[in-house]
Amino acid sequence: MQQGTKNTYTSLMGKMIVTKEGKRLGFVKDITFETKSGELINLLVKDPTPYTNNLNLERTSSHELLIPYNSIIAIGDFVIVSEEDLV
Repeated sequence: MQQGTKNTYTSLMGKMIVTKEGKRLGFVKDITFETKSGELINLLVKDPTPYTNNLNLERTSSHELLIPYNSIIAIGDFVIVSEEDLV
């Protein structure tokens, strides 16, 4: 992440999520967070790819895929995640 640059909620919305190997997972639809601490927990995936559907990701009650926030390696033009941290 670039120093001095804040990643705001709105700047993350709609960004493509990719693995560090370059596999596309979908786009950021929303972010879940712990209301007391403000700690970010998951990214909700919009338009998941077939590859993403084959990963053993946690799902919401409405079957939307969740990517753990701690799997994020970098945020720039894309949100880059570590695939090893997704299982």
